[in-house]
Amino acid sequence: MAVATEVLSYTVDVVVGVAGDTGTTPGIMTTGEMLTLAASRIGYDIYTFQTNPAEIKGGQAWYQLRVADGELLSQGNNVSILLAFDAEGFDKNEKLLVDHGVVVFDADSYEPQPSRQLTLVPVPMTSIARERVRFPLAKNMVGLGAVAALLEMDLDVIRAMIQQKYAAKSEEIVQKNFACVQFGAQYVLDELKMQPVARLKTIGKPERMVLNGNEAISLGAIAAGCRFFAGYPITPASTILEFMMRELPKFGGRVLQMEDEIAALASCIGASVAGVKAMTASSGPGLSLMIELIGLAVMTEVPVVIADIQRAGPSTGMPTKTEQSDLNLALYGGHGDAPRVVVAPSSVRDAFYTTIRAFNLAEYTQGPCIILSDANLSNRKATVARPDPTALPVVNRLVAEEAPENGNGRKLFPRYQITMSGISPTAIPGMKGTYFVATGLEHDEYGAPNYTPEVHTAMSHKRFRKLESAYAKFKGDDWVSIYGDPDGADVGVISWGSTEGVIREAVAQAQAAGLKVAFAHTRVLSPLPEKELAQFISGVRRVLVPEINFTGQFAQLLQARLGVEPVRLTKVSGTPFTPQEILDGIKDAVR
Repeated sequence: MAVATEVLSYTVDVVVGVAGDTGTTPGIMTTGEMLTLAASRIGYDIYTFQTNPAEIKGGQAWYQLRVADGELLSQGNNVSILLAFDAEGFDKNEKLLVDHGVVVFDADSYEPQPSRQLTLVPVPMTSIARERVRFPLAKNMVGLGAVAALLEMDLDVIRAMIQQKYAAKSEEIVQKNFACVQFGAQYVLDELKMQPVARLKTIGKPERMVLNGNEAISLGAIAAGCRFFAGYPITPASTILEFMMRELPKFGGRVLQMEDEIAALASCIGASVAGVKAMTASSGPGLSLMIELIGLAVMTEVPVVIADIQRAGPSTGMPTKTEQSDLNLALYGGHGDAPRVVVAPSSVRDAFYTTIRAFNLAEYTQGPCIILSDANLSNRKATVARPDPTALPVVNRLVAEEAPENGNGRKLFPRYQITMSGISPTAIPGMKGTYFVATGLEHDEYGAPNYTPEVHTAMSHKRFRKLESAYAKFKGDDWVSIYGDPDGADVGVISWGSTEGVIREAVAQAQAAGLKVAFAHTRVLSPLPEKELAQFISGVRRVLVPEINFTGQFAQLLQARLGVEPVRLTKVSGTPFTPQEILDGIKDAVR
């Protein structure tokens, strides 16, 4: 279904970057988070991007915050204000600044040597924290105050957040942190006499939440009825395990930290066999280890949800950088033909609903469902309307009724009965008259091992029919979103995963410039919504597929399944696309 052309217009639209070495300046990420929460609490939309060093000893970190008085779809193109705590932080990120951008720096540590015209704001952060407040650890709070002054933010909002964050330590810590904020702001306004870059005054907005992608996935799992979670810590999925450890017991659930990813998925399969909705979360290396057990879940027809928070690979790769390169693994990983459902959230808000969708599809198909998120989305904070757990109906697996037992107390149950839909009623251990064999071996309708050609053929058809049935049942459930009219468009952009927002922004800019562009985004990758995508493709002159991997894995899938030869726009820097990069790709495709 085509929708009207999007118009993105803001009265306030400012991007702040925070950079520095976490080994020498503690609290770099805290600085960004404080700015983020403060902007959100006074009514603005926020959108963040962050990248951390992979080493425990520290290294260069980056936090980017975009603030606007309207819905934000991306982290933006360039930075208006750069808060750089050290020379390397400035040198690495100067190129991100807009022309005549502002650089706030610690004048006690270094002096920037810009390669172009920039506005320099020297603030002696180290000496202010050490000499005026006698709290050298809080020089990041001096920088926070300086940026808050340049944004004309209400410092009382920041005071409230400091109180909330540090009250458990002591009132003295709270007062010293806020004193550093005040001194930083006063120095910029009174001693440097700087004019604000933007004015973030309090504006009225409906009640909203600030969530990141991993939190949204966790909340979606709980809303879908997940009551068992097992995991093994791995960047960038670990915060899902931490969130579930903290919150799932409040809903009567159980959480286990296992010795490895294999044990994590094995325990989830066991919990699901017992009738409990179960989930695990990992990243690419962990998903690789789970492949054999994914096959077991397929063969035994056990519903289970696996969240893969993708990071740059291969091998250990770049643990804290983002990528969309696990698509082939998620779709095809395994020996033999092992059908599974694969979904991909597109935003923080969508991560909540797509996780509910993942549980519904897993329960309906009685098999594994993989959620493909990524490092960018996992850490991304955004303002969202309070998620509605009733927006999507919650689906539960088809369970057989208890049956009378025969004379010896046992009655075999056709657990894997051949049906038109491929879906067979399952049973929960302890139900009378529902005994069956569950094994990884090929089996007949009762689960008894059977290796005849006829049985393997019939069971293979049965397992794959479940995907067809799921498509028929759920295809209207927002699987594909279309922006703009594809009829007669010069370029049709098709994407998946966390790139939706940035592409929407670029497409809106292209349409505003008079280009004939349409955009289709799919949230489900297996079963692929081929009819909807084929109809979209039929109306456009050329297809452009942006994705964050080297080989263009989704473009390959579209070419194989739909016969289209798309233009590939790939990126493997470990960072997300910017609107300008997508816009440039659209312009090149038009030519």
